Amino acid sequence: MSFNILLLEDDLLFAETLEDFLQDSGYKVFRCANGEAALELTYENRFDLYLLDINVPLIDGLSLLNELRMADDDTPAIFLTSYSDKETLSRAFKNGGDDYLKKPFDMDELVFRINALMRRFKGAEKLCIKELCLNEKHKSVKYRQRDIKLAVKEYQLLKLLMSNADEVVTKEMILRTLWSSSESVSDGAIRVYITRLKQELPEFVIENIRGVGYRFVS
Repeated sequence: MSFNILLLEDDLLFAETLEDFLQDSGYKVFRCANGEAALELTYENRFDLYLLDINVPLIDGLSLLNELRMADDDTPAIFLTSYSDKETLSRAFKNGGDDYLKKPFDMDELVFRINALMRRFKGAEKLCIKELCLNEKHKSVKYRQRDIKLAVKEYQLLKLLMSNADEVVTKEMILRTLWSSSESVSDGAIRVYITRLKQELPEFVIENIRGVGYRFVS
C-alpha cells in the first residue's frame, strides 16, 4: 500500500536524500522547506503521515502540528530533529506527535517506524453511522452503496459532524476545520455547506442549534 507523506525539512540535501529513499520504499512524498508552505499543502491534500523537522522557517514544526491538531487533524506525525532535550521531547508529544527520531538516524529504522505507525492507524480509515460510510483513505462517502459526491469542504464538514455524532459541533470548530485562521468567513458560508449536506443526505437529520452550531443525529 502506498502512503502520501508530507515531509517538512529545510536542509535541502538531507530532504532530497530522505525523499529519494522514501520514494524508493514505495511512498509518495510532498516536500516543504518551511512550515507555512506545509500548512498550505494540508489544505489541498490528504496525507497519511507527517514527517516534521522542528527548527524550520516561518512556522516551526511544533507549532505547525499543534495548529493541525487544534483543527482536528489526527494524521499521525513523526518528528525528525537534532533536538534531544527532554523539554523539546515533551512539547513534541504534547503538541500531538506520535513518534520522535533524533538526527542522524538510520533510514531503515524510519521505515520500520512508519510501517508500525500506519498499522496502528489503519483501523481508523472508515467511519460509519448506520448505512452511511465515510472512507478516509479514498475521501469517499457512500450511503447504502450509493456514492455521495461531495466537494472537499463538504467532505470535511461531514467528517467533523459524523465524528461528533449526537454532540453539538460549534461554529468555531467548523471554522477551524474548514478554513485557515487568516481567512474571513461568514455564518452564511457555513449554512451553504450544511444545506448542501442536507440535500445530499435527506435520510439524516442535521439539527441547527441556534447561535451555537449543528448536531448530526445518528
